[in-house]
Amino acid sequence: MTRQGVLEVIQQRSSVRAYESRSVSRDKIERCLEAARLAPSACNAQAWTFITVDDPQLRDKLAPCTADKWLPLNHFTYQAPVHVVMVLEPGKLSAQAGGLIKQRDFRWIDIGIAAEHFCLQAQAEGLGTCMLGWFNERKVQALLHIPKSKTVALIITVGYAGSDSTRPRHRKPFEEVTRWNGYERSSQ
Repeated sequence: MTRQGVLEVIQQRSSVRAYESRSVSRDKIERCLEAARLAPSACNAQAWTFITVDDPQLRDKLAPCTADKWLPLNHFTYQAPVHVVMVLEPGKLSAQAGGLIKQRDFRWIDIGIAAEHFCLQAQAEGLGTCMLGWFNERKVQALLHIPKSKTVALIITVGYAGSDSTRPRHRKPFEEVTRWNGYERSSQ
């Protein structure tokens, strides 16, 4: 793929909050999972497990774990044919030691990179995705038999984007968010 091709996929990718009801083939999901698996991580720790939920009955039990009756959040998860739950694992001792020294849990950075790899591959496959940070972790753990000692980092909904899922993307101008050779803007 050319550099321009990658940028085009990035420009097309957005969070999808409306899905068609048609199912997604496992081979497409497997390519997305492979893209996530290949993501770089601190000390090559690969401190993640990906749980794919494509069984309709199980998905219908998982969707309520992502919604809130008091806030109008994530009700589109009931439409998404696939949910991918990303679980943080302990990782290598070298990454853990580095994280303690720097007072930063690198696994959260790593899971973000893996998640975006997944989402970019999904976009290339013609699929829409949305990363969810709002969910009831204990209910997700119980439903999917995830040990309480593990952390559910995020959930990604996956499917074919519905017709009303496209909305304008607003991004700050390039010049507003970029700097060269230091934080302060030059006078030029």
